[in-house]
Amino acid sequence: MLEKYKTVYEGGEGEMVEKKSRFIATVRPVSTEEEALAFIEEMKKKYWDARHNCYVYSVGKNREYTRCSDDGEPSGTAGRPMLDVILGEDIYNVAAVVTRYFGGVLLGTGGLVRAYSGSLQEGLKDSTVIEKIHGISMEIITDYTGIGKIQYIAGEKGLPILSSEYTDRVTLQLLIPADQVQAVEKAVTEGTSGRAKMKKEKDLYYAVIDGEVKVFDD
Repeated sequence: MLEKYKTVYEGGEGEMVEKKSRFIATVRPVSTEEEALAFIEEMKKKYWDARHNCYVYSVGKNREYTRCSDDGEPSGTAGRPMLDVILGEDIYNVAAVVTRYFGGVLLGTGGLVRAYSGSLQEGLKDSTVIEKIHGISMEIITDYTGIGKIQYIAGEKGLPILSSEYTDRVTLQLLIPADQVQAVEKAVTEGTSGRAKMKKEKDLYYAVIDGEVKVFDD
């Protein structure tokens, strides 16, 4: 699993005009190649009267499904520059279509590359791009004498407490970055003199969005 990766949480749109040609970039988060292809068809239907609907998508933690298309533009002037933007920004699980309404003036190879890559960059600026972090949800059971120390450790390390239950003992569910699990286990063990019981529950990804922690199952 990737320890962390960037992806689009909410898609957006960007637009630029180059020598009377209008370029409209639409960005969308996708989790499968099927979703990406359906999105591309959706954009082709929406902009059916446009000269070109060039696209790019990259799906999978290892970019297993990565494709781009010039859709009739000169080879290498649209799809590949768009892919270079996605790879340059290091964004995963994303699809984008850049629609061109021809303005009657030829742009040349360099102009097309700048227009397609530039409009996609504008589309990404309008999107919400997040960083997903590989984490472990861990259940910690302790007596009341240990809860203060565990809360201190969580606060010091910035670990979100997903849930808490207070009965004759305290049960907490902590969200821990995968690369910090051993350090947290050691700190909790030492801080509670070995009285706290810890159990890893599951691997997950999480992100901080507008100051709040959101958990993902991917």
